[in-house]
Amino acid sequence: MAEKFHAELENVKKDTVTMALLGRSMLKDAVDALVRQDKELAATVVGKKERIHEREVELEERCYQLIALNQPVAKDMRTIACTLKVITASVRIGRYGKVIANIVKEIADRPHISHMMSIPHMAELVIDMIDDAIRAYETGTLRLIDDFSSRDDTIDALRHSIFREGITHMMEDPRSITRCTHYIMVARYLERCADHSCKTAENVHYMETGERIEIH
Repeated sequence: MAEKFHAELENVKKDTVTMALLGRSMLKDAVDALVRQDKELAATVVGKKERIHEREVELEERCYQLIALNQPVAKDMRTIACTLKVITASVRIGRYGKVIANIVKEIADRPHISHMMSIPHMAELVIDMIDDAIRAYETGTLRLIDDFSSRDDTIDALRHSIFREGITHMMEDPRSITRCTHYIMVARYLERCADHSCKTAENVHYMETGERIEIH
């Protein structure tokens, strides 16, 4: 019975990693579509929203069944709890990808302003954090998330920098207000995705050690 439970738990983890990578790909593709002003790529991101929602429902149900049928304790229970949190974070990251993809349709008809005010660089750093959080969940390698606090500080600083630069552009040229407002919102969405990766890292640490940490 225990062997069957652990085999199913491992399968749920593997499928959760696949779902997390789907949310990650939605975000990355959305930013790529924004950078390249590629409406077709943006449309493919929006089209994945039902797929990730279906995975959310399926995996949550499997987690609940594992709890109900096996009454897990200790690390097994922490693993299921962490998995549920990873599922939620993945959906939210994918949702931010969808929102950014929808922005592409609104601003793809005019050139970018000031190389998008560091958004591509910020996105790259956020994707790296998401990747490391997923790998830490998959492998239990906590060193991947040891520096998340400083990395999150960098993301916060970039978001504030983009906000200030956007305001400057809007004051100098009112025609840039709509586009810069979108840039500022994209930076905010990326910051939230970094926050979700930090929460995932906190939950992975708890899963592996039984100790709670706060990344801020």
